[in-house]
Amino acid sequence: MDHIAYIVGADLQQRGDVSHGLALAGHQDHDRPPHLDRVLRGPGHPLQFAAFLHRQRPDEHFGSTSHNHLPQSACGTSLAYPWRRSIIGSTIRDEPLADEWVELSAAAELAMGTVHCYRHAVVEFCTFVDQTTPAAATATLEHAEPDLLHVILEWVRGLPSRYPAGSQQPAGLASRVRNLIIHRSQHPDRPVTALLNGWLTGAIGLRKGVTQEVDEFTRADKRALIRAAWDDLRALEQRLDRGGELLAAGADPRADIDGWTSPSNLLWAIDHGVETREILDHLPPPDHWPPALVGLLPPTAASATMRRRALLRALAGMLYPHNLDLHALRVLLVAATGHTSEEVTGLAEADVEFTAHGVQLTFTKLRAHAVRRRAYGTAPAPQTTSVPHLSRPRLDAADIVRRLMAVTERLRRRSGLPSPPLFLRAVVHVYDLTIRPFNGDMKGASLKSWLDRVGLTLDGPADIRRLRKSGKVEKALAYRGRVNDITDDHSVEVFRGHYAHGTTLHVIAGHVITTAQQRWFAEATTGPMVLTSDGEAELDHPQASSMVGLSTEQIGRLRDGAMDMGVSSCRDPLDSPFGRPGQPCPVAPLRCLECRHAVVLPSNLPQLLLLADHLDALRRRLTPQHFHTLWGQSHANLTAVLQDRTDAEIALARTQIANGEETLHIPLSARAEFDR
Repeated sequence: MDHIAYIVGADLQQRGDVSHGLALAGHQDHDRPPHLDRVLRGPGHPLQFAAFLHRQRPDEHFGSTSHNHLPQSACGTSLAYPWRRSIIGSTIRDEPLADEWVELSAAAELAMGTVHCYRHAVVEFCTFVDQTTPAAATATLEHAEPDLLHVILEWVRGLPSRYPAGSQQPAGLASRVRNLIIHRSQHPDRPVTALLNGWLTGAIGLRKGVTQEVDEFTRADKRALIRAAWDDLRALEQRLDRGGELLAAGADPRADIDGWTSPSNLLWAIDHGVETREILDHLPPPDHWPPALVGLLPPTAASATMRRRALLRALAGMLYPHNLDLHALRVLLVAATGHTSEEVTGLAEADVEFTAHGVQLTFTKLRAHAVRRRAYGTAPAPQTTSVPHLSRPRLDAADIVRRLMAVTERLRRRSGLPSPPLFLRAVVHVYDLTIRPFNGDMKGASLKSWLDRVGLTLDGPADIRRLRKSGKVEKALAYRGRVNDITDDHSVEVFRGHYAHGTTLHVIAGHVITTAQQRWFAEATTGPMVLTSDGEAELDHPQASSMVGLSTEQIGRLRDGAMDMGVSSCRDPLDSPFGRPGQPCPVAPLRCLECRHAVVLPSNLPQLLLLADHLDALRRRLTPQHFHTLWGQSHANLTAVLQDRTDAEIALARTQIANGEETLHIPLSARAEFDR
């Protein structure tokens, strides 16, 4: 296909790009096949290295070259300061940080956002040097005079005052400048003064700052967001289908003098590479446009110039998606895959492989320098004769990717790239039509703008990261809090720092902790069950079993004395809280009065009195601290049980003891106490 000059793939980026420039706008080369880098790199964009640093020589490679041919400095102002001229591109100086910026960015394969941050740090530092150093014209990184270490430390010291408290920007700017100087010092032919060694190898001098974490969407907001995305996607598909129908009915407008007033012919011209300026040149004045063209204009287009631009945007919108249209697809893919917006919008054709059971996607996360491959299955259609509810389809990653590729198919074909990105948009700038990648934070076409367009109001900020956090919360619930399973695409520390703080997980964690505390508190405060004579007589009642928590068989054994342990009876000696399940209680009868399984009957009163006498004797022999450690809880419970007995019951029990009918049933080892 021809290399169409008016469709410029500006800002597009792929792995393995060689950093060439793009042929200047307005030039065509029909004999040359589409070159990857010539389509990718657009001249004039401030973040495209070759186009920015070599604006007059777009085909040059990166390298440590001089920049004295630039009409402006890296920050976009004239080269008024000698130090900035030294740093940004003069051939007089020996240490241009701009060269270090270019080389580091190319060697490390940094993302465009990171490259822009490095450029911003260079400009900030150079501006400070020019404004505060009297001898800026002679300042270099190679010589000790003037003292740049003092200048650097003063710049670092003043950075926090220019940003809000806790901001990460000050430390980020200082670390980037230091990285560039370190990169320079590692080159054998680029000396750096030894005065900077301490700062280069030591601490920066600033705290890293903290990030402002966002909360996940509520379940209601997430459902509303996904529903709005489906509705907007269907509207986009209908719009493109309508444009496709008109395109199929169109023909070359140059074959007919009246062909330039037909929307179908104009769409044909755009799709077949006719330059937009040629289209506008052949259009009659807006006042003579037929109703078919006037109906495409928005009400706000008043002047002739605005009408021409509005018509071009309307025609392009019938064939290609724009930035706002792609928000719906991003929302659906993030919700379906659970991956970050960076990974989802970075998908290219080579990253997609459809299978018989779904799709395999290769995600690239530049921040983590990680490439992950994920498979997503397609659930079989339900066997039902009813009509499916099309307003709420399932989040099927394979289906969403197919629909995304169908929406951007024309743009990907026109880009000429061997593996173009999936998220492409058409942009009408003045009268030129260009192809660019999706920009989620674009002014006037951000997620907030898309929410306003679809009429959706959410609780909290409009941030796509909240949707991923909602997915993390759902995964945490599905895996019952197993962090190793939840953190399948990042580290455990990242989960703790960025995802575990969410409101839902906090509420769930608090509920789990409260439930555990209540359980252990109940077990710690639940003691023996004490029955009086009247209570023992009520055991024959039909509802006694549920009231005392004993089965009918256990009540019978309790009456027969089969459960008697001495100072009390026991519900189940083989289920002791002091021992292992299935084994006889190892602490009976010494700890029966501390056990929730104990049942104290009136017949146990003589043993209780004997135990009270035994504890009184121990209390006189042991120190208060030692006695309280060993017998404090048992003594308190025993005192409470005896206080509920009548004087007559206690006198009868004492008579039985005096007649020798009762002796204390405790192990021989309990007859002696040892301090150690």
